[in-house]
Amino acid sequence: MTLIVEKSVSVPLPPERAFDLFTARIAEWWPLETHSVSGNSPDLDPAKDLSFDPRLGGKVVETLADGSPSHWATVTRWDPPRAFELRWHPGETPEAATRVEVAFRPEADGTRVELVHDGFEIRGAAAETTHAGYDKGWGGVLHRLAQGAKVPA
Repeated sequence: MTLIVEKSVSVPLPPERAFDLFTARIAEWWPLETHSVSGNSPDLDPAKDLSFDPRLGGKVVETLADGSPSHWATVTRWDPPRAFELRWHPGETPEAATRVEVAFRPEADGTRVELVHDGFEIRGAAAETTHAGYDKGWGGVLHRLAQGAKVPA
């Protein structure tokens, strides 16, 4: 059985601005308090920052409270403002990475942001649990993206 998470949300921005919000401005809207390495650990203080290096080979990095980096992902496809793809592994080693693809499609009132997350089989016995967590979590993350899109840049 293939485990896939598919989520989408409409944002009231043209594709170029929606793409920029998701990538270069990720720290403005991402819910670090609940969706982060530090937010998922009672032993860690809240994260300081989140950055997305917007280029092929770029990294998504959480800056922990002590200033140390936590590497979440590597950009494996970079096609602004249409799409990007990541090898995704927050809190895990790169060998445990899954795949996240995000596409930005123009629609009448802005952009439809479509997310596909797959490759959970790499997690072995934890695949179904990991999939279930992301299936729930990505909905909240994309909701925050849509809320962030309503705030002027």
